[in-house]
Amino acid sequence: MSWVVDTCPVIEVAEADPTFGVASARLLDSKRADGLTICPVTYVELAPVFAGDRNAQNEFLFNRSVAWPETWTQADTEEAHRAWHRCISARRAINAPKRPIADILIGAFATRFDGILTRNETDFRHVFPTLAITIL
Repeated sequence: MSWVVDTCPVIEVAEADPTFGVASARLLDSKRADGLTICPVTYVELAPVFAGDRNAQNEFLFNRSVAWPETWTQADTEEAHRAWHRCISARRAINAPKRPIADILIGAFATRFDGILTRNETDFRHVFPTLAITIL
């Protein structure tokens, strides 16, 4: 299978982030042989990084062996539906922090792969407790 790369590590590598860029690049390199992909939501979130230039974005992803034309499935939608319900229910019950819907969609997508590569484990752990998460 392959690993889903969260949006943050891709941005950090693309922008040569002084704090996380090198660690994110190493994380991607360490899992490259297993295969890397991104969720369609991440593809959309990357648009500002490349000034809306899809060719530049596609070239960047290709050069880093990150597959991006992965299909969103009905199973992804159903998992996201369950996860969003869990997230909102937990937030209402204990005043948990708000999560952007993009994190829920990316996490749901990642459940049918090997796991997710991120530096934000807590963004996913409480909503997807069984998801394999590799962090920086």
